[in-house]
Amino acid sequence: MSTLMVQGTTSDAGKSTLVTALCRWLVRQGIPVVPFKPQNMALNSAVTAEGGEIGRAQAVQAQAANLAPHTDMNPVLLKPNSDTGSQVIIHGRAVTTMNAVAYHDYKAIAMQAVLASHARLSAAYPVVMVEGAGSPAEINLRANDIANMGFAEAVDCPVLLIADINRGGVFAHLVGTLELLSPSEQARVKGFIINRFRGDIALLQPGLDWLEARTGKPVVGVLPYVMDLHLEAEDGIDQRQIDKAALVLKVVVPVLPRISNHTDFDPLRLHPQVDLQFVGPGQAIPAADLIILPGSKSVRSDLAYLRANGWDTAVARHLRYGGKVLGICGGLQMLGEQVHDPLGLEGPCGSSVGLGLLAFSTTLAQEKQLRNVRGRLLLEDAEVSGYEIHAGVTSGAGLVRAAVQLDDGRRDGAQSEDGQVLGTYLHGLFESPAACGALLRWAGLEDVQSVDYHGLRERDIERLADLVERHLDTGLLRSLCGV
Repeated sequence: MSTLMVQGTTSDAGKSTLVTALCRWLVRQGIPVVPFKPQNMALNSAVTAEGGEIGRAQAVQAQAANLAPHTDMNPVLLKPNSDTGSQVIIHGRAVTTMNAVAYHDYKAIAMQAVLASHARLSAAYPVVMVEGAGSPAEINLRANDIANMGFAEAVDCPVLLIADINRGGVFAHLVGTLELLSPSEQARVKGFIINRFRGDIALLQPGLDWLEARTGKPVVGVLPYVMDLHLEAEDGIDQRQIDKAALVLKVVVPVLPRISNHTDFDPLRLHPQVDLQFVGPGQAIPAADLIILPGSKSVRSDLAYLRANGWDTAVARHLRYGGKVLGICGGLQMLGEQVHDPLGLEGPCGSSVGLGLLAFSTTLAQEKQLRNVRGRLLLEDAEVSGYEIHAGVTSGAGLVRAAVQLDDGRRDGAQSEDGQVLGTYLHGLFESPAACGALLRWAGLEDVQSVDYHGLRERDIERLADLVERHLDTGLLRSLCGV
């Protein structure tokens, strides 16, 4: 059994993408591989078949490995609900909420969960492909580390270090990171990968030669910058511009401080007939056909933020002009009359007045609802699938006009009597072609093109594996994987 770990010099250096690529590259050779991230901090998450919660990036990596997502792939998930605190999820279940100082002391317990998951995966798969978090050179986080070198030392695995040349200073990133590691950790680094290179590789070669001479470690390869590659983001919102058709549906999503599962909107961003715009703090909501209120990890505080930016007034004006409004999960809860948090699960105990667009109220409860679901969108009786991740229990007369009939017999969400407002707890509903088409027609797009989002993701996973074959030292990679 073999474990190989990918660590990065910075956040967003390309760790998630490289692990995805390596998983598919190994699968192509008939070698079973499983992705693993000891600790993840992200508000984009996925629901596993056993009803647990893991980082969204690990679900994509599972697809690359031709596996169903499992909680052992990401045993520790932190979901920030403030600038200093997070919900702590162990083996797919929320166990507590704590601030950063308390979690630092809790890491010894979290490490037990990490090592237990790794042991199970190592027993079941020939190769475990591990993704680190952030940078291993964060000096203030080195003690009790479970996400980078602390884990690598504990399981005695080799490490590849990846850096993003598009940020600038790539050699300083690589050499500086290496210098800040202990001697045993430095020895564990078996090579460097430079990511997102644009230009003539001949101009980079003197730098590569210097790097190898300076460190005594090989450059495993240089990956090119790929403009149109799409993988669901671990946390940051992808706002790259995509060329669109002349006639498009204009969709606006307000970016809330604790926006969660914004990967819901990736199918819309990639749709040729949709102009998706994220609106940030201090920006006015422009004229649009559809406004979508996204999921939120802290619904009451994000609702206050929405009002502070004047977006509640913009939503009301949008509806007066005949526009449509969709709320997803936390956005659904905001559409109601009240949001109650009697236990202080997402902040101080209390209640907040909702937007009052649908006749129901929501009370946050201790037990989180985690489900993969299928059903039919009641707009056009369109097939829909998705997943639920919420702690809210919603009740009220407005639920009589449901949005979705689920196959398990439950009804989900609500629609306004005038048909302008719709809310649902289902994340991922735009990934279902039939449901996506029905929602776009409801929002005003007459002749909707069908887009196979799963197929697009599969295409780009294959492209990543191609990049491994063309640009990396596959002989060295096979050796490090024990192949």
